[in-house]
Amino acid sequence: MRSLLMSQKGISTYLGAAPIVECLERYQPNVIIASRVADAALFLAPMVYELGWNWDDLELLAQGSLAGHLLECGCQLTGGYFMHPADKHRNLSFSHLLDLSLPYAEISFSGEVCVMKAEGSGGVLNFSTCAEQLLYEVGDPSAYITPDVVIDFQGVSFQPLTSSKVLCIGAKPSAHPVPDKLLQLVPKDCGWKGWGEISYGGYECVKRAKAAEFLVRSWMEEVFPGVSCCVLSYIIGLDSLKATSIDNYSSTWKASEDIRLRMDGLFQEKKHAEQLVKEFTALYTNGPASGGGISTGLKKEIVLEKQLIGREHIFWRIAAKQTEVSESKCQKHVFRDVMKDCVLHEPTLPPFPEEDIHNSSSPEIGLSATQSRQKIPLYSVAHSRAGDKGNDLNFSIIPYVVQDVERLKIIITPQWVKGVVSVLLDSSPKAIDETEKWMDEHVKVEIYEVKGIHSLNVVVRNILDGGVNCSRRIDRHGKTISDLILCQHVVLPS
Repeated sequence: MRSLLMSQKGISTYLGAAPIVECLERYQPNVIIASRVADAALFLAPMVYELGWNWDDLELLAQGSLAGHLLECGCQLTGGYFMHPADKHRNLSFSHLLDLSLPYAEISFSGEVCVMKAEGSGGVLNFSTCAEQLLYEVGDPSAYITPDVVIDFQGVSFQPLTSSKVLCIGAKPSAHPVPDKLLQLVPKDCGWKGWGEISYGGYECVKRAKAAEFLVRSWMEEVFPGVSCCVLSYIIGLDSLKATSIDNYSSTWKASEDIRLRMDGLFQEKKHAEQLVKEFTALYTNGPASGGGISTGLKKEIVLEKQLIGREHIFWRIAAKQTEVSESKCQKHVFRDVMKDCVLHEPTLPPFPEEDIHNSSSPEIGLSATQSRQKIPLYSVAHSRAGDKGNDLNFSIIPYVVQDVERLKIIITPQWVKGVVSVLLDSSPKAIDETEKWMDEHVKVEIYEVKGIHSLNVVVRNILDGGVNCSRRIDRHGKTISDLILCQHVVLPS
């Protein structure tokens, strides 16, 4: 049996848990197939259904949505995307990642939430992994908007009970808890993408790549003057993340033995994208020596624009189809797997061995291990995860010592953040003044303190080259920027 939630005209509207709950109540299906549904709603729906919560139980909906938000990225809560050899707090062994457990949750009728992983599995579930996931792509943590409830995450805290179980408390409905509008994604023509890649190796390979870039841009300008500004170029293995200027690392040019030039253009007209592909292919016969492995591509690009629409304008329906299911298959287990392992019952909290509690990572209270007035990388005192919100970047700063958040607040200012992320704008030294002007006019930085976990959440508006669907960068989501932030050297004040 299945239920289908429909969307119309290519426009996707983020629905909440209500249609899923109605489907469960009416049909008791084994599998539900939905259109666009908010991630947290996939988890909240079985909670409402099984525990009998009401839609005006906003405190319960907030806690349930907290559980859904923590679980929605799967193993990122249990150690996936967390290990980092440069960080003594996250330097897990390689073997720890071989046997990651999917997280699951115990949810009580009163809204108590415990997230868990399988006993004896690899990875790690602790304060740090929960804090990273809490702030992942949330924007303003005092008003995280879902279709079911607007949640205030500022007071959320995590209490490790064992090495495999964490109690999650403090999610509340925001000051305006019921959203009167829903988010829609509307497809829009974004132009044409054309791109090419070629490899160079050996002595002065980077200079040959720069010569190839110069040729392609010059050939493009001969045919279509002014369009080369629509092309972003980078050298994979040297500046492919646009996280630094290669002018500052000229000494590495001769040392590089294997690099790859990529040129990626977004144009309004198809003929411009076709010309880029044509000129790039010409490097095989007209470019610098020993270039190989050329690959090119061309495609129509569609961007999904965000807009809000009143609930009264959205209509959804459910339907069911009966299918034969063999008796050997456990319907309960099928349903549980589809709904991402939400365990819905009153959790029991037995006393745990002292060593288990001690080994469960939690933020330290006391003096930072790093002395004041010393220049140190942020890696030494904090960790981070970054993600996208359309064309906006969202990254967290989570200190290992509680008191360090006050010191970090002095350093992590909007101007400091702008200075760090400005390298993402592919500008030449001649255009530095123009870049600074553009940054001032278009890039906005918002910094939020999340007191429950003694952390900062930073939102940078209009920095991801137009957003995931039309970005010309390799890292379209901006996920690598967390390490760009953490490698910055700072002096912690006294």
